[in-house]
Amino acid sequence: MKKLSVLLVFVMLVSVFCAAAAQEKSYLERAYDGEFKGTTVTFDGPFVDNDQVFFEESIKPFEEATGIDIVYVGNKDFESTIQMRVEGGNAPDIADFPQPGLLGNLAKKGYMIDVRNVISEDWLKENYSEAWLDLAMMEGPDGEPMMAGIWARNNGKSQVYYRPDVWAEAGYEVPTTWDEMVALSKQMVEDGETPWCIGIESGSATGWPATDWLEDIMLRTVSPEQYDAWTRGELKFDSPEVRRAIDIMSEIWFTDGFVYGGREAIASTNFGESVKPLFYDVDGCMMHRMGNFITAYFPEGLEPLKDYDVFYLPPIDAEYGSPYLGGGDIYGVFNEKPEVLAAFEFFSHGESLKFWLGQGGALSPHNDADPEWYKDPTEAKIAEFIQNANTFRFDGSDLMPSSVGAGTFWKGMTDLVTGADIDTVVTEIDKGW
Repeated sequence: MKKLSVLLVFVMLVSVFCAAAAQEKSYLERAYDGEFKGTTVTFDGPFVDNDQVFFEESIKPFEEATGIDIVYVGNKDFESTIQMRVEGGNAPDIADFPQPGLLGNLAKKGYMIDVRNVISEDWLKENYSEAWLDLAMMEGPDGEPMMAGIWARNNGKSQVYYRPDVWAEAGYEVPTTWDEMVALSKQMVEDGETPWCIGIESGSATGWPATDWLEDIMLRTVSPEQYDAWTRGELKFDSPEVRRAIDIMSEIWFTDGFVYGGREAIASTNFGESVKPLFYDVDGCMMHRMGNFITAYFPEGLEPLKDYDVFYLPPIDAEYGSPYLGGGDIYGVFNEKPEVLAAFEFFSHGESLKFWLGQGGALSPHNDADPEWYKDPTEAKIAEFIQNANTFRFDGSDLMPSSVGAGTFWKGMTDLVTGADIDTVVTEIDKGW
């Protein structure tokens, strides 16, 4: 009987020791140990078509190594359906939010789990820049800040494409300040070159490239808090801050000789076609500011870093550092099942995007993402620009109500290009609120 009691105590001690050892491991480590084999994690998001293929291929190594099946459901109407699912008590385990606003609303209502409670803060600080961590902080149900999600795929817009071989031959150097960039533009005109290619035609969405330019300038001339106030409608377009940004933009857009085809061609030139003259050998343009997705419109057969390269769109006011404009996907988690938290932790690693980076069209916010994973080395450069940015902010028109962001803002910037005066433009845009 005594031997049985000793054996029972021994078994209990072993169990306690094993449980303690398991607790010392992260959920992801336990998953790789096979602890959650045979379980299923549901994941909703906006990825469809090729993006869905790239996402599913990216998670295959995790599924094969852990035995966890991540069942992904892509939906073009994700923004409307996810809210109904969550509020109807049928939330998926994890969801991808292409805009932080909706995630913020659900966090405030108490549906989201604070990431800091399920993933080591030390790891988060190690693998994300402070700008990304700050952008994940949102108001919780008690009014206190919470980390509502982790950032995954992102894109960047604060860069300028150019041809390094052409520049080298002309003796041009990459500008590091806005004033240097304007001076370079003037020098190019004097040399008989056209500095910029710009086109904002996009069907019913005509004008959005102009809003991107203005947003980039706003980030360089006002504080992040003022930029946020602007996207909420608290800082009006009819304000000294926004008017100044429009004036700075106008110096490049409307100066004679600065834009391919002249001011009159900007509104009628499709944004995708507008980059083509960058690659003309004669009578083209020298610079094109656009998001990293523009490479899909490049001529075939170009070699990155040789036939084209990128530089960071320079700062304007030194006090605002080196901000970056772009977009991204933030993943939120709805329950604390171990296999769910393991999968969620996996998405905090660059490995979760490795396949996608190799296909092009995506950037990783993770510090552990290897630049060698990128199909296009210019995308690796852009990802590094973003990691080094002191501030990252989302496309402002995407954050504004559609009546403004996809309405009066798009139209107002188009009207500005086609000759409307600034007083009329800012007044009409503000009416959208």
